[in-house]
Amino acid sequence: MNANIPARIEDAGAIDGQAQNHPPIRLIFSALLLVMLLAALDQTIVSTALPTIVSDLGGLESLSWVVTSYLLASTIVVPLYGKFGDLFGRKIVLQAAIVLFLLGSVLCGVAQNMTQLVVLRAIQGLGGGGLMVVTMAAIGDIVPPAERGRYQGMFGGVFGLATVIGPLIGGFLVEHLSWHWIFYINLPLGIAALLVIGTAFKPHIVRVKHEIDYMGAAFLASALTCIILFTSQGGTVLPWSSPQLWFTLALGLLSIGGFIYEERLAAEPIIPLELFRHRTFVLSSLVGFIVGMSLFGSVTFLPLYLQVVKNSTPSEAGMQLLPLMGGLLITSIIGGQIISRIGKYRYFPIIGTFLACIGMFLLASLDNATPIRVMYLYMGLLGAGLGMVMQVLVLAVQNSVPFKHMGVATSGAMMFRSIGGSIGVATFGALFTQGLQTRLATLVPAGTELPQAFGPATVHQLPAALRDDYLQAFGGALSTVYIVAGCLIALAFTLAWLFEDIPLLKNAES
Repeated sequence: MNANIPARIEDAGAIDGQAQNHPPIRLIFSALLLVMLLAALDQTIVSTALPTIVSDLGGLESLSWVVTSYLLASTIVVPLYGKFGDLFGRKIVLQAAIVLFLLGSVLCGVAQNMTQLVVLRAIQGLGGGGLMVVTMAAIGDIVPPAERGRYQGMFGGVFGLATVIGPLIGGFLVEHLSWHWIFYINLPLGIAALLVIGTAFKPHIVRVKHEIDYMGAAFLASALTCIILFTSQGGTVLPWSSPQLWFTLALGLLSIGGFIYEERLAAEPIIPLELFRHRTFVLSSLVGFIVGMSLFGSVTFLPLYLQVVKNSTPSEAGMQLLPLMGGLLITSIIGGQIISRIGKYRYFPIIGTFLACIGMFLLASLDNATPIRVMYLYMGLLGAGLGMVMQVLVLAVQNSVPFKHMGVATSGAMMFRSIGGSIGVATFGALFTQGLQTRLATLVPAGTELPQAFGPATVHQLPAALRDDYLQAFGGALSTVYIVAGCLIALAFTLAWLFEDIPLLKNAES
């Protein structure tokens, strides 16, 4: 065996038609579901508490960075986790990711100011980046593609379950304890996941000679950091005419060039460039990037809208997100079952992006007087569309690439979705902040003193006339965000038509 080509690390055992009934696979799958629940819960618990956090530690302008720092850090390490999993085995890499994630969670819980929280969220993201990608790659090792739709549909179901209970738990903790507990809650679940994986996940590890592409990782980190700084600071922190802003973008573009050059020379590149000759990988990465950008960049503002405009408590805002999560849960599970039965997946991303596009534009039509039940319908439609897309993209990639690239291809596709999320949160956060400030400057009389921190409680304590002006400006800025997100999803819908229906493989090794 060539030393530079990772050997198969997890022995899938008998993975023919009886694979799905093999007891060890059931145990391993249960452990992986627990890890997926851990990763998904963190994202959804935090989302409901964001208005309270930024009101306590900083201001509205810092909202996006609490999310962006986590997404940026997790995105940078995603391809490394894919490679580490291929080289060292999924089990040890997954355990290391969980430990780092839990350490970051504890540190986030003791943060005393916004700067600390943003930095510590990045540390948490260094661990969180490995949870989902290693889990998805492990399923690719032990389950044949023909059955993978069913299993990944269950992953989607767990993600949907987490998004249902996460906001509820987050809202409850914020109201009755404090926002610090939304991070401490990860500890019991994480410890349980470590114990189950240590017991149930018993791969056969093959020692291989390995080389890690640290230069590629450095170029990637530099490129993502510079691009996200450019998108988040342009027009808000720095004017568009600022030389510093454009120097940051230039450095990011140079880093992209350096990354591509390094990947051509590296013995074991983070993302082998030959993957970009696979049509399905390229399309899944592009659609995943757009979906991630639109999803993370726009849905981040839903709890804020509910608490500021509809005067909901954090617990109520969590409950009011149920239609979005319910739609995602239902279509993800049903879609996985249907794909496993018919062996085809092409029309799922097409239909899913179409429904998500309609949902985004409908959310853009909301105004401050729109009944909440109408918003439920729009959110449910958006969730149903997303549930038909997110898991199918990973399935399509795993079904089309050579087995030796299973880990890096899985991590690569998920990395582009995470990159989209990082850029989306930063871009839409800057777009929202700039739109809000512009509208306030127009609506509010000159010389009016405005509070520095615009948390929900602060807004509702404003004088009636000033509060109405603020809510009008808030609604207009949010509408712009959803219009842009809808246009991006429309682009993903166009790209989804280019997918080909490659027959699902009957055994795990392609």
